[in-house]
Amino acid sequence: MASYIFVSGGVISGIGKGVTSASIAVLLKEQGYKIAIVKCENYINIDSGTINPIEHGDPFLTQDGTESDMDLGTYERFLDIEMSIDNFITIGQVYQTIIKKERAFMYKGRTVDPTEEVTKEIIERIKRVQRKTKADFVIVELGGTAGEYQNVFYYEASRRMQYLEKEKVIHVHVAYAPIPAHLGEPKSKPIQLSVKTLNGMGIQPDFVVVRSDGPFDEKRRQKLSSYCNLDSDDIIENPNVADTIYEIPEILNKQDFSQRIIKKVNSRYHTRLRSKKIKLDKWNELTNKVIKLDHSKTKTKKIMIVGKYFATGKFVLADSYAALIESIKHASWNLEKKVELIFVNSETEENNMDTVLKGADGIIVPIGWGERGAEGKIKAINYARTHKIPYLGLCYGMQLACVEWARNVLNINDANTTENDSKTKYPIIHEIPEEERYVRIKSKGVTMRLGGYDCVIKYGTLAYRIYTKYKESFKKLEGSKDILTNERHRHRYEFNNEYRKQFEDSGFIFSGTSPDNFFVEMIELKQKDHPFFLATQAHPEYKSTPLNPHPIFLEYIKTI
Repeated sequence: MASYIFVSGGVISGIGKGVTSASIAVLLKEQGYKIAIVKCENYINIDSGTINPIEHGDPFLTQDGTESDMDLGTYERFLDIEMSIDNFITIGQVYQTIIKKERAFMYKGRTVDPTEEVTKEIIERIKRVQRKTKADFVIVELGGTAGEYQNVFYYEASRRMQYLEKEKVIHVHVAYAPIPAHLGEPKSKPIQLSVKTLNGMGIQPDFVVVRSDGPFDEKRRQKLSSYCNLDSDDIIENPNVADTIYEIPEILNKQDFSQRIIKKVNSRYHTRLRSKKIKLDKWNELTNKVIKLDHSKTKTKKIMIVGKYFATGKFVLADSYAALIESIKHASWNLEKKVELIFVNSETEENNMDTVLKGADGIIVPIGWGERGAEGKIKAINYARTHKIPYLGLCYGMQLACVEWARNVLNINDANTTENDSKTKYPIIHEIPEEERYVRIKSKGVTMRLGGYDCVIKYGTLAYRIYTKYKESFKKLEGSKDILTNERHRHRYEFNNEYRKQFEDSGFIFSGTSPDNFFVEMIELKQKDHPFFLATQAHPEYKSTPLNPHPIFLEYIKTI
């Protein structure tokens, strides 16, 4: 029988449950166990694809095309295991399934009781993951915080699995101990109250992971132990890290967290799971490299990320581009090159691009949607091209690079994308044909390319040289010098092939296309004309991990 580890949160959202869950998974994987991990989200949305990234951060795109919560990206980066739709549950998915069953008379006239049926559906989805993966441990991260009405069914699923279905369940509660500036000491009362909330739902946590701005001393540990019905050893410290989140597995490992989890399972459920001291050599090597780089006097290179999903009220957040930021870090650490990321709002700075971008060592235009801020991005692309600053375009960054070239090189002044001007006379970028062989039709009038798609990369191009440096990132094509790679996609618009010859005649290079040559996947400029100008319709940032940075980011960082 598998063991199930439920990870809940208390006090505030965004506390670090995802990183904690992924770190526990890393430790148990190093113990030699097969791991599966699931994220449970509270919203009615079926997936994260229709949510503004400012709301919940950058939706993470999986290989099978699931637009998921950004925590699935954390899982992939820590575990180097591909996530899928099975690893992502929303309450909207659950309700949708139950309503479809009810409409099909599958409940045979019974009242559809939410406590019973919603909980049963959640449990079935969790167990389905275990059946498919044959995992020894299934880690289930519960979104939000204890006490929210939106997630009560997930907690009920945890309780029922343990007490009614007699599954091997361990509950880890991650909660925050604030250190008020006017007091200067960590306060445990918020954690006591969130544990009390758990107790009110029939759940006693087996471990409390204390998130804080500093160390949690023995005095507070004893107090928390007393008020939360826990052994002192079952209180795990997880303070903020100064350099990188990839330090956290080792922080937990130094407290023998995986051994304690296994010991708890063995003692409670009379099992004989093996346990050993583990070393995280690769992770420690990585974190040592990061710390050394952060404290070195190496010259810092400035990368300007020109986007629009930064503002939330009066505050600026970077979560909307989480995968991109992580990918840049992965490459810079690998190359031991220090970079500074500067966020440029393409909407508010549209008329100041020449000033704002001065001093940039690199410019990136990432994913985006809609007309707002698009003209600012086009100006940034023009600046990068004409000033020969290394440029990387991702998805919208490729589409707008094509528009910029059409306007300023081909002199098609009114060139545009139909996303921003449906009546443009020169639709350089237009909607994807609504045919299932090309795309996934999410709903009427909404077509998207989602998930992994093959791409043929032309021999001799910059893209070709990048991919062929890394033997695991491509396949050779029989009877051709071209190569085949696979990247993840998440978009609704494509390059209009009516303009392809006109672009090529002007020196614009289409270095990657779909295997049938229908879709333009990658574009670039000759390196004799520009040191690095590459853009892709795909999202390589979703496939980068700290131990295996993506080739495109490695070469981009190497160039700046």
